[in-house]
Amino acid sequence: MTQAIPPEHKCAVLIEALPYIQRFHGKTIVIKYGGNAMIDVALQEGFARDVVLLKLVGMNPVIVHGGGPQIGELLKRVGKQSEFIQGMRVTDEETLDVVEMVLGGLVNQDIVTLINRAGGNAVGLTGKDGNFIHARKLMLRIPDHSDEAIDIGQVGEVVSIDPGIVTLLSNQNFIPVIAPLGVGEAGEAYNINADLVAGKLAVTLQAEKLLLLTNTTGVLDKAGKVLTGLTASKVKSLIKEGTISGGMLPKVDCALDAVQNGVKTAHIIDGRVPHALLLEVLTDEGVGTLIRGASANRGTVSGAG
Repeated sequence: MTQAIPPEHKCAVLIEALPYIQRFHGKTIVIKYGGNAMIDVALQEGFARDVVLLKLVGMNPVIVHGGGPQIGELLKRVGKQSEFIQGMRVTDEETLDVVEMVLGGLVNQDIVTLINRAGGNAVGLTGKDGNFIHARKLMLRIPDHSDEAIDIGQVGEVVSIDPGIVTLLSNQNFIPVIAPLGVGEAGEAYNINADLVAGKLAVTLQAEKLLLLTNTTGVLDKAGKVLTGLTASKVKSLIKEGTISGGMLPKVDCALDAVQNGVKTAHIIDGRVPHALLLEVLTDEGVGTLIRGASANRGTVSGAG
């Protein structure tokens, strides 16, 4: 049986959250939702409640979701092998059909249902709706061969985003839930990395925050300690010296791009922690790495902010 929390402790939690609620009231927060938080039932439900609470206290959460494990599972069921090059899923026409079915249908509507069940008003979208995410084919560059590139099918990169439909929904008290599919000039669909879409959307909306949920505790130093309160210049030096490397690099690059283009802060947080969103946005300590841009409050060094 869970031990009851003393009333004075509950009051202390609410008082700690108050300045953050005041600071971020009316601000847009773009959240990339993925990893364990998407496949663990308790974390799913906690995430939905967190999003609804942020909306109810006056913030404007906008969700961009992934769905890699779910896509891989359905491909396996139809007898198709997943193939990746430099971390990107090779997406032929048959694979794209599965991607659209999973991202634009199954996963997107599951998230919408969770949020609505928690008391929110969520609306599911893909970048094809209203052609609001314009994309082009992504050609992967081969390291040390700048003149060569690999065609991995219908995988795209963001050209531009029309913020109109997302802004309209947010202003009408809805919570947009976006699948990372884009559309090309000829109407062709593209599968786009969800981190990239979240980052570009945060810049387009001039969001207060970009939050990337991951399966790690954040950016770590060489001793395994979580780093936070980082500036863009500090992050670049950590990359140069090799402290940030491997699978963390794409997320850090996405966060850097966001804060260098107007987003106040980017957060790489541990989605395996229950209520990670609330802990990062509304408490002093936070649960991951904060990277701040030049326009952010210089007094912000950790946790929310």
